[in-house]
Amino acid sequence: MRFRPGRSLALVVALAAPAVLPAQGFGLNEIGTCAVARVSGTTGAPCDDASAIFWNPAAGTRLTGLTAYAGVALIDLTGDFTIDTTARAYRANVAPEFPPPLFVNWNRGGRYALGLGIYVPYGLTSQWRDDFPGRFAAKRAALSTLYVQPNISFNVTPEWAIGGGPVIGHSQVELEQGLDLSQQPLGTSGATLASIGIAPGTEFGRAALKGSATGYGFHLGIHGRIGETFQVGARYLSAVDFKYDDADAEFLQLPTGLVIADATLGAQLGGVPAGTPWDVVLARNFTGTGALTSQKVTTSIKHPGQLQVGLGYRAPTGTLLSLDYALVQWSVFEELPVNFQGNAKANSRSLIEDYDDSHAIRASAEHRVGTVALRGGISWVQTPAPDVTVTPLLPDQDRLNYGIGIGVPFAFGARRLAFDASYLLVDTEGRRGRLAERTSRTQTATQLNNGFYRLTANIASISLKANF
Repeated sequence: MRFRPGRSLALVVALAAPAVLPAQGFGLNEIGTCAVARVSGTTGAPCDDASAIFWNPAAGTRLTGLTAYAGVALIDLTGDFTIDTTARAYRANVAPEFPPPLFVNWNRGGRYALGLGIYVPYGLTSQWRDDFPGRFAAKRAALSTLYVQPNISFNVTPEWAIGGGPVIGHSQVELEQGLDLSQQPLGTSGATLASIGIAPGTEFGRAALKGSATGYGFHLGIHGRIGETFQVGARYLSAVDFKYDDADAEFLQLPTGLVIADATLGAQLGGVPAGTPWDVVLARNFTGTGALTSQKVTTSIKHPGQLQVGLGYRAPTGTLLSLDYALVQWSVFEELPVNFQGNAKANSRSLIEDYDDSHAIRASAEHRVGTVALRGGISWVQTPAPDVTVTPLLPDQDRLNYGIGIGVPFAFGARRLAFDASYLLVDTEGRRGRLAERTSRTQTATQLNNGFYRLTANIASISLKANF
């Protein structure tokens, strides 16, 4: 019995479209606790800590001495999919994530500052339960892309600074999906096993992929002060192309408990006697020269560029108000090439994504009561996913983010320290989506979408700032 793994495993290497996330696409904005409280609206008016290396690489000269900033964010996501045919809701089973940013900046008080940022701007973990009908697209997905950014900032004038540096990215991916027996071909007729009564969603195996890649880019920023009241800034993080050229695909057969009861069907399957378990027939695909044996898979995914501009205003009360606009160039994400390197090589293909550029508006405020900083903000984030690309891998949707936080300074010997804590609520209205693969650009959302996705995320972040 011959399988077409390009059909069975079409999403095994969908490295960059994995599921449920609290940011645009598979982006993560939980970089720095102060920035989380201010809903990432910190490019025009950066936070007074070394995380400014990410939010505006020019702002390193605004810090004094040796400054370190380290912390962790807890991302807790809940989601579900309600299918049209039964109105049954299938809940996601997503484990909490803890992306840990680390920043160091050194400024002797001159025109130059040196820094280093280690952060995760793109990543995810998603997982659906064993009964989820979309597990044949994705049951579990984990993507983590770590950027390392050496940074130099320079005061062109006392009011204006520029900065930036190279970005070295390392990306790791894991993906698991189920294999649906009903969708396998029956001989060479073009029919599938569903035509002989194999029920849709009959899982006969699992596919698992692991891979990694390294990519390179750059990050640039500019920051200016206009009098004592206003500040402006902009940054551009380039796109980074990751080529997963040596990913490993492994396959596990699962028992179906089905029996070939019809002699005519047995003849179509190569002279299999009636009464033979299906699992015996299927086993040949997982051994020897079978299509579902261990093999290499390659693909590539470009992490999109980011442009953000912002304005800060210091009110007479001392409150810092900021307004930022962000553009993420998701339109680079049009297709995903899927190239099998083993027995499934003839079934290589490209998956259709057709993302659009995404926009966000971020407004925030910071007010000090004595030495304690109180922070808050609200942002609107547009999804890059078109209506026809809302899938188990990434049921992305427009969202509103609400952030609050506090910063408390204290001393430890000669060191000046500050503790930051923040909370962010990611709220969505839900969105219609699909479970099946899109095989042609002529297919529409109306034809494919068969249910409704809901997502909510709660994000808590803590960080410690130290000045030496």
